[in-house]
Amino acid sequence: MKLDVHTLAAGKAGTIELSDEIFGITDVRADLIQRMVKYQLAKRRAGTHKTLTRSEVDRSKSKMYKQKGTGRARHASANAPIFRGGGMAFARKPRDYAHDLPKKVRALALRHALSAKAGAQQIVILDQAALAEPKTAALRAMLGKLGLDNALIIAGAAVDPNLARAARNIPNLDVLPNAGLNVYDMLRRQKLVLTRDAVAAIEARFANTKEAA
Repeated sequence: MKLDVHTLAAGKAGTIELSDEIFGITDVRADLIQRMVKYQLAKRRAGTHKTLTRSEVDRSKSKMYKQKGTGRARHASANAPIFRGGGMAFARKPRDYAHDLPKKVRALALRHALSAKAGAQQIVILDQAALAEPKTAALRAMLGKLGLDNALIIAGAAVDPNLARAARNIPNLDVLPNAGLNVYDMLRRQKLVLTRDAVAAIEARFANTKEAA
């Protein structure tokens, strides 16, 4: 697959050949992508939720009223879940929501997500992603010329500081280094913007046949 390479100023900078094994999968498996997204979102959950049981509620533990002779139902303390201010019947406790997903499945899901973006013509290749000055207005104008109003930029081994500062106030724009490329962030943005260095890093990442299988 061959794509044009653009400059950040919307100029032409040649072409680049993308690997069909990574960007040219025709039978994209949505089930793998869905499993990867669930895996990522589960790992992001803090799991710090907690509600109090009847033994943890700070209320009197004494019996509400005598057992018999009142004409009312028999009750012990007011900590019971049926009373307002009482404990929860099935209290939520802190837990870890993360689950395992084989490394090969994660790698395969990333390849299929990249191929889905390429098949939908939603990949833009930049020569490099760097700015001389951290000017948000200037970056917004450049992105407008490239038609990028909702995009994820993979900016190379390290994100240019000026680019990072200029992009942080622009909505629907994410800038990540090569190591930050992931399925969820790709899907939540309309366009995927890769630099030449990012493409080389992706192809090197899948050069290992065991990981790319």
